[in-house]
Amino acid sequence: MAFAAALAGPFQFDDFSLLRDPVVTAPDGWWRCWLPLQTRPLTWFSYWLNFQLHGDAAFGFHLVNWLLHLASVWIAFGALQRLIPRPVAFTAAAIFAVHPIQAEAVSYIFDRATLLMALLCLLSFDRWLRGRHWQAVLCFAGALLAKEECVSFPLFYLLLHFSISRNAAERRPIAVMLVCSLLAGVRVLWASTVIAGSGAGLQAGIAPLAYFQTQGVVLWRYLRLLAAPFGFSIEPPIGPTTGWLPVVAWAGIAALCWLAGKHFARARAGFWGLAALVWIAPSSTILPAADLAADRRMYLPVLALGVVLGFLIESKPRWVLMALMAIWIPISMRQAYVWTNPEQLWSEALYFAPDKVRPRIQLSRVIEDPQQRVALLKEAESIAPEDAAVASEQGRVHLEAGQPAEALAAFGRALALLPNDPLAINNRGVALSQLNQTEAARADFERALRGDACLFEARYNLFKMGVRTPLPADCRYTPEQQRLLAPSQ
Repeated sequence: MAFAAALAGPFQFDDFSLLRDPVVTAPDGWWRCWLPLQTRPLTWFSYWLNFQLHGDAAFGFHLVNWLLHLASVWIAFGALQRLIPRPVAFTAAAIFAVHPIQAEAVSYIFDRATLLMALLCLLSFDRWLRGRHWQAVLCFAGALLAKEECVSFPLFYLLLHFSISRNAAERRPIAVMLVCSLLAGVRVLWASTVIAGSGAGLQAGIAPLAYFQTQGVVLWRYLRLLAAPFGFSIEPPIGPTTGWLPVVAWAGIAALCWLAGKHFARARAGFWGLAALVWIAPSSTILPAADLAADRRMYLPVLALGVVLGFLIESKPRWVLMALMAIWIPISMRQAYVWTNPEQLWSEALYFAPDKVRPRIQLSRVIEDPQQRVALLKEAESIAPEDAAVASEQGRVHLEAGQPAEALAAFGRALALLPNDPLAINNRGVALSQLNQTEAARADFERALRGDACLFEARYNLFKMGVRTPLPADCRYTPEQQRLLAPSQ
């Protein structure tokens, strides 16, 4: 029930890109999910199945996310009972199930990769504890195909091996998983370099050292959200951090690791504290990502920290856990409800991150008042005057308001900031077209296609002008886009 409201949610933010992705929407897209440049193929295959079953209905996508979460809770509880006392396992599974920090992962369709990865990691854990080590390896390989951020999971098995079993039969499966992790890591580094707009690695917009420094502060924010569950936001108020603050933050993390190491044996609280750090490490160390922080990255580590809390309150009366549930569940219900309302989602993001540009851009897309839209984008421009995305959004708002001259000026600023960007060139062409400057508009559309031969917007704009352009064989358009470009139209 904590996250049931998410079932009524619409598509949000990056969710819309799924409906424009030919891999998801094409009837034969199932095999494209497994092409070399397609990241997270198992997750994209699940999106393809969703779309084939019920098209662009958001409910079906949300239902799968919700069921994945329930399955993870069920498997986690069953697996933990084999390793730790049942009351502690119940506490950990309960926290994993309903803590408010889980709302983003469950409610955000585009983050299904995290849910699917966690489910397969937990299934691998369950197989491992049953002594079926090679089945655990296969499940872990599936988790890597869902999301590469589980590359550190074999290190958790190493912790388990040295803490409890020391069974020689475990070493070869662990070695195989470590090799799989290494290969997956190399592939991520390659993909983040060659795929335009990946938002990771060299395209993250932040150096590895600066990212690592910032993550010390980010990790403390995650811990604060677990202890005091308020301030959740799709746009965390975190920016690149330098100076003494990251030094102090990482010193605190090191102190926690030392404390956990003192109580490492026999999979007690210290062991699970280290496990949480191992699980969060791939997204919170040196591989930069455009989003410096994201609450959804704590989805699986919450389970390990839930075990820690379970041991801490093991001897306490049952009402302690009941009181925590009574506090957390209403907050989780509220967070799930926030995700059903785009305006509320981005208004909350703006409230907690008033110096960020993205909440203003996204909010300007969902509110109806034209004056509020213009005001939000003016604020965004004052914060980031060199951001071409802000100028493009201003142009879009002016076009919707029937102000092509103002739109042309805004698109011109965006193009000045990104002189060779095909989409910016196309946008200026749209404004020129509405000003009846047909030849200039056509020249911009053709120039945009020369920059990106598969840019649908430019090709469709030329099509509406009666200009037929040869379609390159390697362009992947959705069925709806192909229909719009069909000659009969």
